[in-house]
Formats: sequence, structure tokens, C-alpha cells
Amino acid sequence: MNLTNYHSHCLYCDGRADMASFARFAISKGFTAYGYSSHAPLPFPTAWTMEWDRMDDYLNEFSRLKSQYEGRLELYVGLEIDYLNEESHPAAARFQDLPLDYRIGSVHLLQNAKGEVVDADLSPERFAQMVEKHFHGNLENAVRQYFDRSERMLQLGGFDILGHADKVHYNAECYCPHVTSEDWYVSLVRMHLANAVHRGYLIEVNTKAWQDLKVFYPGISYFPFLHELGARVVVNSDAHYPERINYGRLEALRALQEAGFHTVAELHGERWMDVPISIETLQ
Repeated sequence: MNLTNYHSHCLYCDGRADMASFARFAISKGFTAYGYSSHAPLPFPTAWTMEWDRMDDYLNEFSRLKSQYEGRLELYVGLEIDYLNEESHPAAARFQDLPLDYRIGSVHLLQNAKGEVVDADLSPERFAQMVEKHFHGNLENAVRQYFDRSERMLQLGGFDILGHADKVHYNAECYCPHVTSEDWYVSLVRMHLANAVHRGYLIEVNTKAWQDLKVFYPGISYFPFLHELGARVVVNSDAHYPERINYGRLEALRALQEAGFHTVAELHGERWMDVPISIETLQ
């Protein structure tokens, strides 16, 4: 029925509810499968990532809930792992050694000329301040670094799902209207998506911002291109609140269908399966 979600954040990172609340809400909405993907630990403390000393609790709580809801909801556990540098990325042994069902690879962080880590996953206002302060107002340099880092993550591997590809596009467009339609920008996105599909990654259609901003990541204009590439796509809501686990799902499935897609990827058991899009059952 396409009621699945594998990208969500609970109280172990920057989510706003415990794991059990997400499971109960998923059941109440008729979901067949649900996955937890807390932000993986970084080498330094942040307000939005899990700490290593919580990892055992995270995995144990998941195991408890999986047993509790067996037969009612397929539960899976993963992590959203950032590419930070050549030591901290999804393919690093410390992440590969964890007993996870899947891994999401994402880029949230950049680096300024001084080598300082810079958060790029911000509101449009704070993103503009970041570009001014750390990139001297040169948006193209910031965007190119985002894609350079995303490309390096693809090369290193170690994950199943490419998380919110081109997440930077909404803020870039707010900072400089129409920049995302410029040839250099479109070429970066198309090259990145093509490389990801060629390497066999699932491409996430991230619906988190649809309710408020009416945007997907990657943008809806790239859905036909993804179809031409033969991409396998998975629709995820990147939910931080239980009530938002279904945000944008119907709209994303409809847009994918209009772009030529007939199936989406869903994890069942230990295998990613191509499941027919069935919009009628969701309306």
C-alpha cells in the first residue's frame, strides 16, 4: 500500500518523540513498515546527533519494540550518517560494524577556508548568514562544495539510501532567485543523481518540506530524469514528529507516477523490493 517510511528521527537525536510513539502512530495510520534512522554520532557533540554512549540504548529499545509490534508493523533500524571527512563517513568501520538494517548517507556539513566545520542545513535566513560569513557571499562556492562532498560520499559508499539529494536547493534559491535553473547548477544535480544511480544507491524522495514549502528533495523537476536513469526511489518523510510521518507521501507518489514511475522501493524482510505505486489505496 506504499505506507512505509525509513527516514525518521526520535529522541535519541533531534526528533521530538520517543520511538514507541512513532510506532503507535504508524500503526494508527495503517503503515506496513517503519524505520528509525537517528542522526549518527559525529566526532564532536552537537544538538542534533546521537552520542555514542546512547547507541546501545537505541538498538536495545528498537529490539524491544520490534518484538512488541511483531505481526502488526514491520520495524527496521538504521542511521542517517553524514559525510564529514575521510575519517567520518558512512563506510567507516564503526558504522559498518553496527547491526543495522540499512544506512542513509547524507551531507549536512561544509567546511570554510579555515577548515572549520560549517552547518549548512539551516533556515533560509541563517543559510544566507552562513554564506556571507564563511563563503564571503559566494553561493556557488558553497553549492559546489556541497556537491563535492556528496560525490565523495558516493565514492566511499557504505550506505543504501542517498538522503535528500540537493537539500541545498531551497536555501540557494532563496539566497539567489533562479540560481537553481542556471546551467551550472542543473549540471551538478544531474551529474550527482546519475552517479548515484550508476553506483546502485536508492534515491530518496524526501517529503519533509512539502507541507510547509511545497518542495521535495530532490526537486520534482528531476523526477523525469531519475526515471530516464532507471533509478529506484524510496519515499521518506524524514519525520521528527509522529504526526508528520505521512506528510507529502501522496503528493510524491502522484508526482513520481506522472514522471513515469510505476514502482517504489520498500524494505521487507532483508530485501529492498520494487512495489507498485497504488495511489488509489491512499486517497
